Amino acid sequence: SLQDRDAMSKSDPMCVLYTWDIHGKTYREVDRTEMIKDSLHPDFVKKFTMNYFFEESQKLKFEIYDVDSPSQRLTSHDFLGRMECTLGEIVGCGSGRIEKQLLGVIGQSKIIVRVEEISASKEEIHMKLRATGLDNKDFLGKSDPYLVFYRANPDGSYTITHKSEVIKNSLNPTWRPFCVPAKTLCNGDHDRLLKVECYDWDSDGSHDLIGEFTTTLKDLLKAPTASTVYQFINPKKKAKKRNYKNSGELQVMECRAEAVPSFLDYLKGGLEMNFTVAIDFTASNGDPIQPTSLHYNGQNQINQYAAAIQAVGEIIQDYDTDKLFPVLGFGAKLQNGSVSHEFPCNFNPQNPYCAGIPGIMQAYYTSLRQVQLYGPTNFSPVINHVSRFAQAKRDGSAYFVLLIITDGAITDLDNTINSIINASALPMSIIIVGVGNAQFDTMDVLDADGQRLGIGGRYAERDIVQFVPFRNFLGGRPGGAVDEKEWHQAQA
Repeated sequence: SLQDRDAMSKSDPMCVLYTWDIHGKTYREVDRTEMIKDSLHPDFVKKFTMNYFFEESQKLKFEIYDVDSPSQRLTSHDFLGRMECTLGEIVGCGSGRIEKQLLGVIGQSKIIVRVEEISASKEEIHMKLRATGLDNKDFLGKSDPYLVFYRANPDGSYTITHKSEVIKNSLNPTWRPFCVPAKTLCNGDHDRLLKVECYDWDSDGSHDLIGEFTTTLKDLLKAPTASTVYQFINPKKKAKKRNYKNSGELQVMECRAEAVPSFLDYLKGGLEMNFTVAIDFTASNGDPIQPTSLHYNGQNQINQYAAAIQAVGEIIQDYDTDKLFPVLGFGAKLQNGSVSHEFPCNFNPQNPYCAGIPGIMQAYYTSLRQVQLYGPTNFSPVINHVSRFAQAKRDGSAYFVLLIITDGAITDLDNTINSIINASALPMSIIIVGVGNAQFDTMDVLDADGQRLGIGGRYAERDIVQFVPFRNFLGGRPGGAVDEKEWHQAQA
């Protein structure tokens, strides 16, 4: 019963989860669900994963927003209410479920939160499905069917676990093959009851149930056999019509389980991690000799670039075999007068590697003294640089991580998107750390949470970009510099 904040349609809600940071004495965002179009009673597919500690009071805050634009800034969306509780409060309920009224808004909106311990299953379930003879729910055309999967709970209720795409204008649809973790689909329990519903999608959000059936993963894995052809039953039609048979059939064309190695499994198998740093030397950072510059280093201060290098580098270096890291710069005018978007910060093209975090820092400070901050802000050259190395190591023996530290908008956005799409098929990931107080809207585009990054009909094979605004970890400190003593205390 959410508030309707849209003039011409229903609200498009999403849920944001926060946890209480006892050190910062504030709530920090953990994650967001998907946005559900035109619904005042949303049931979110995306789940939040957390560590549970019996001995701690883990305070949570859930906020609901009506999504009004692609912006990641919550101030760009309409607030629909909040609820605060502790994780222990939900776990402590016998059912692992609480229902509370949303606060901060007028009305009787409620939120229902359920928790369940995640199994250790490493299986992924691959399925391909098609339906035949579905009921036609549309007056001027054919139904637009989609599937919804649920897993049964001990109290007899169901939790949504997967939604298919909508197939427009078809009574005999074939859905795209999909993959879902077994711990998401059924918490790794092959005998757990599953419910599958088929709906006719409607643009106003009032989707019509075509039919449903129940099964188990154990039975689905028998596909393709006669036993994995299921009849969609519409309870209302069955109750009204004596000769009712079904509202269509679903055929499981393929269903297989595949074990997926964890990060630790790869490391145990000898995977080599390779870490590259790329630093933004564009003029928008400000003159390094001025205290307002993001590249300024005053007495007892460390700038945000240096702080970000240390924060990420000290984690990554533990997994890098030789502790030698290439450090690249972009957006600078070099001493020979050329502008470069892919130069080694130690100015040794034959050996751009720096020894450990101290070596990275030395190369960074050396470049600051020898280059002129210039522009534009092009990411694609450094992404392509690391991609060339990843391309040569596609046998599973190595993985490459590129850390890009930048202060603002990208100039070559289309080229960068294409470079990321190309890299998405390679053993490679990109961490972008935004320093300063810019809005970073284009970074949110690259991060592409909840949707595949695409351009010109081409799409990334997987999400390989993680964007982090560094100011979120500075306790609201303004400006470009960080007190060095406080910074080291925060790291500890």
